[in-house]
Amino acid sequence: MRDRFPLLMVGGLLLTALLGTWLVRGAARGGFADTLSTWRAQPDGARGLFLLAQESGLPAVRRTADLQITQGTGSLVLLAVEVEDAREDDPDQTALAAERDEGLEDEEVPRHGLNRLHVPELSEGETEKLLEHVKGGHSLIYVPWGSKENRLLDAVGVKLTKADTSLPMRTLLPPLSSPYTLGVERVEAKVQAYLTLSQEGTVPVLVDEPLGLTVAAVVPYGAGKVLVLGAPELAMNQALARADNAQFWLSALGALGSGPYEFDEHHHGFTNERSVVDFARRYGLHFAVGQLLLGLCLWAVALKRFGRPRPPPESVRVGATDALFAMSRLYREGRHHGFAASLITRGLTQELALHAGLPAHAPTRAVVEGLDARGREDLANGLRAVVRNAEAVSDESALQQLATRAAALRNRIHPSGPLPSAPADSTAEDS
Repeated sequence: MRDRFPLLMVGGLLLTALLGTWLVRGAARGGFADTLSTWRAQPDGARGLFLLAQESGLPAVRRTADLQITQGTGSLVLLAVEVEDAREDDPDQTALAAERDEGLEDEEVPRHGLNRLHVPELSEGETEKLLEHVKGGHSLIYVPWGSKENRLLDAVGVKLTKADTSLPMRTLLPPLSSPYTLGVERVEAKVQAYLTLSQEGTVPVLVDEPLGLTVAAVVPYGAGKVLVLGAPELAMNQALARADNAQFWLSALGALGSGPYEFDEHHHGFTNERSVVDFARRYGLHFAVGQLLLGLCLWAVALKRFGRPRPPPESVRVGATDALFAMSRLYREGRHHGFAASLITRGLTQELALHAGLPAHAPTRAVVEGLDARGREDLANGLRAVVRNAEAVSDESALQQLATRAAALRNRIHPSGPLPSAPADSTAEDS
């Protein structure tokens, strides 16, 4: 048991670390997902918007497939989805809108953990399929992050102008009554970009009234419609409780069509593929570590052998025999018969002490009493006889008889057959 104590300690520490990590990750549920993902329950996630739509009776679903195939797809919702080959046409204007010491980090979607390694961008092929889908009579809600231009915005005739980062939270008002702002008086959110519209028939939905700049607009495209919103914070969990923000989303979604409203999660790193690597990468490495520890435990159990002990290898057996003969020669030549008898008695007492439930250094009298208490009078009487005979050992023949009796007594600890009869013990005691 003492040899296995370090292993038990290491195993306990690993188990504690695994359970602690599991509990922490469970307490921060949804924290593994990307910014503005409907799986993310943190302040910068969009889980609240998705649940708001569902609880209000709107057919909201999550989409984990790419946009190469849009047949049978309803109204798509793209929140902070980056488009391939996005560009900044006016970097000077963007630099002037940002504070001098702030940098331009807000032009890039903030990623969490390993999401920055596996979140795909909206490819050129997907953009074309998406525009064809909208042109066929479907709706699209697109909430870009930052103020970069891309193919999707170019197709619908919308240009982004970066908002001044020194401005506080903005109060946005509907410029005219429309189904998209039914029941909405004001909306409060931080604005990242203002919209410059060039498409005829475009309907401004939200404007920053003091500045007279458009923040959200519905742009017709073919037989469909595209709602572009330059304030991604409006879709975050932390903003839904402000003013009429929640009512704005319910009115806008309801006015864009009957749905279903498919929130794109494929471009937030969630795919419909299932593998151990994706599972560990998406939900945290503690599950992968748990699987590894389970495999190591199974491997360790597989190494443990059950059954009768195997005979030692030939080299070990021969070496042990040679060592035994060498030691016996030393004791024989030095005539240490009494000392050898005491060693035999001590070894036998230690082994019987463990069987009696006592420590190995327990005295002989305590071992005898412990054996009697456990109903092994045969072992107790045999130990008394061996101890008494050891005191009288003076030659090699007596020592050999003592060793033979000690070996016979050891075999009685776990007998494979019936116990020897009582006369044998009495004979040993008499001798």
